[in-house]
Amino acid sequence: MSTENALLTILAEKIKNDSLVLPTLPEAAIRVRKAADDPDINLNQMAEVIAQDPALSARMLKIANSAYMGRAIKVETINQAVTRIGLRQIKNIATALAMEQLFVSKNPVVKLFLSKVWGITIDVSACAMATLKAYITRNKHTSLNFDTITLAAMVHNIGVLPILTEAERHEEVFANPEFLEGAISKLAGRVGGSIMRAWDFSPEFVTVAERWNDKRYIPENVCYIDFVRIAAVHAGVMPIEGSKEDFYAEYVEKGVLTDVNFLESDDFTEQFNAAKSIFAD
Repeated sequence: MSTENALLTILAEKIKNDSLVLPTLPEAAIRVRKAADDPDINLNQMAEVIAQDPALSARMLKIANSAYMGRAIKVETINQAVTRIGLRQIKNIATALAMEQLFVSKNPVVKLFLSKVWGITIDVSACAMATLKAYITRNKHTSLNFDTITLAAMVHNIGVLPILTEAERHEEVFANPEFLEGAISKLAGRVGGSIMRAWDFSPEFVTVAERWNDKRYIPENVCYIDFVRIAAVHAGVMPIEGSKEDFYAEYVEKGVLTDVNFLESDDFTEQFNAAKSIFAD
């Protein structure tokens, strides 16, 4: 058995036996999520929780003042940011903003690969957010919302992390980038679903992480996975048969997109750049 096949076998076996070491949710996100689940929490108390993490505080202010949020008046305190974003949304937004902490490694090769994955994750997230925003504008009574798509898109490819951690122990594998891409393509979905369950995330997040790249899964109703898939195709990380226009046409028919050229429009580009700026350092 080749080294590559051996590693694939090891990964698949660990996934099957639930023995693959999964990443833990960043501490800042854990604190915010725990506080958000407290029915007695108020805006001031939530602001105090967020203020414990300077990096998260800075990013929360940035998102509250972003063009994507569409507010002209600038907020300058965490209390004001929490008030603008809202208690319900804070839980998912804070978690999404904390995700970057997981995409780190001391191994130079893995570090470069994670940097690439993180960049793609931001592009996918920004595209999904911009596309959903346009959808919500047309469908004001939809149950889909901004904070959920932000987090769902940020974790859609979370399954790559334990795969890279495991592969890091077999550095000879990194001589063949094609193997790494192949292992991620074959296994990341299953691992991603396991991570979402381990983090006790709701089923909608499990489905996105586990099945966004599974072409056999075709949801009947408009859901978050539709926006992640559109974004992944736009970013060139989801293989498709035929042209992008043909792929987008399916979502025009479903009512997700207005037309096949929407992602080339000035309106989309403006919202995409506004969403992407949220994650910039």
